[in-house]
Amino acid sequence: MNRRFVAVCGAAVFGLAVLAGCVQLEVAYLNATDTIEFEADGGDLLVNGTLNSRSLVAFEQAMIENPNVTRLVLMDVPGSVDDEINLQLGHRVRDLGLDTHVTAESDIHSGGTDLFLAGVERSMEEGAVLGVHSWGAGNLQGRDLPKSDPDHASYVIYTKRMLGSDAFYWFTLEAAPVEDSHVMSAAEIAKYRLLTKPVVKN
Repeated sequence: MNRRFVAVCGAAVFGLAVLAGCVQLEVAYLNATDTIEFEADGGDLLVNGTLNSRSLVAFEQAMIENPNVTRLVLMDVPGSVDDEINLQLGHRVRDLGLDTHVTAESDIHSGGTDLFLAGVERSMEEGAVLGVHSWGAGNLQGRDLPKSDPDHASYVIYTKRMLGSDAFYWFTLEAAPVEDSHVMSAAEIAKYRLLTKPVVKN
């Protein structure tokens, strides 16, 4: 199971093996609990929490209960601990023709940023934080694999569908290791065409 999530384990001081074990326990816990919340606010669906194996089911239920939703507003989304489900969720968002938005208070990273890409129209208020890094699976990181490795395929397909190019995906792998997060600059956001509308100035 691949993840795009910045682990907060404090075991790093004991070495990589302990850190890897700590991260695996944290991922298992986050997949076993309701860590993501979808809350309707008029035509918006506010998204908060860590995206996990339950996210797609929770999203589908939220859409059943709120059929008038037209936009996802990502607020505080530190990442995903199940990238397979997160990519499926992103494809579903695009299939439904929903837009995505981040507010001036939004703080989204890794899998949260991936989900933001799914919007047909993607907008951002000045001050929003978008972070990226390599995905990881155990001790393996996506940045360690050659571009020809099949483990990249689902990410490449997703990024091409959402942005028309896979350049952003390769950028995220080199931007930061899985245990860190690179906050994108305005120039990087523009370069990789993450937005379809001008930044809303406060």
